[in-house]
Amino acid sequence: MTQFPFDLRLLLLIAAIGLDALIGDPDWLWRRLPHPVTWFGALIGFCDRAFNRDTAASGIRRAAGVGVVILLVAIAWFAGLLVERLVARIPYGIVLIPVIASVLLASRSLHDHVARVLNAFHSGGLDDARKAVSMIVGRDPDSLDKSGVTRAAIESTAENFSDGVVAPAFWFAVFGLPGLFAYKMINTADSMIGHRSARHEAFGWAAARLDDLVNLPASRLAGFLIAMAAPFVGGTIKQSMLVMLDDARKHRSPNAGWPEAAMAGALGLALAGPRRYGERVVEDPFLNDGGRHEAGPGDISRSLKILRVATGAGAVLALIVWLYLHS
Repeated sequence: MTQFPFDLRLLLLIAAIGLDALIGDPDWLWRRLPHPVTWFGALIGFCDRAFNRDTAASGIRRAAGVGVVILLVAIAWFAGLLVERLVARIPYGIVLIPVIASVLLASRSLHDHVARVLNAFHSGGLDDARKAVSMIVGRDPDSLDKSGVTRAAIESTAENFSDGVVAPAFWFAVFGLPGLFAYKMINTADSMIGHRSARHEAFGWAAARLDDLVNLPASRLAGFLIAMAAPFVGGTIKQSMLVMLDDARKHRSPNAGWPEAAMAGALGLALAGPRRYGERVVEDPFLNDGGRHEAGPGDISRSLKILRVATGAGAVLALIVWLYLHS
């Protein structure tokens, strides 16, 4: 079990959120050192090559995928536990916990990546914005007009706020570094092998389903935090919440629809809808279909403000829970 009690973890989480906001992921550091997520990715890639045999039957590949996910989560959990125990032995080592946790939170880096799309609109127009948005979404950038690029950037902001910020923060609060490391391993495995491709549909089944499960609480919480931020961009909490509750389940993902629908309601925009991924067209319904369908760079700026406010609201929520526990 984690070395630190729940109330202390809340304070460490607040510090980690603050560090992430101030520092983010400095390029100068990660050009010299491998980011911890790259270690997870290397291990996942090794397991994929070693155990996902193309000649094996689908049932065997699925069973292998289940075993690999159990192994990966166990490794991540015990790595987090080991780090906590080592830190606990160092005088004042507890100050390292929020530093480590902040590395696995992505609010600042998400903000910076989406801001590049906004800056590209201003500096180079639509073509540059298409190139910038292709770095954060998988859809075909050449098929996107100005509204399409804008919606893609905003949807990425909402979805990644959930699984890149709220979910790791949530599992850190619940289980400390073991929970945080395990969550990041699951989320990385889903991004690498949780695809419905010929190679990964069976082998990656467990990774995809487990990622859906561990993101369930965070996606709802992320939607709530986005709704709380709506008044800061001219929206209302009520409208954001209503759109989220009405439209979240229209999304093909059991989780992404919650923050995306809340964002759609907060901005008064229609999000999601039909999208092209290479040769494949996804005919999804719009979230908040009654909202504006024409979107532009100003809406990206508003979504970034929501990201900042919602991240801060998460820290405030952690503080409120801490105060309640000590009242």
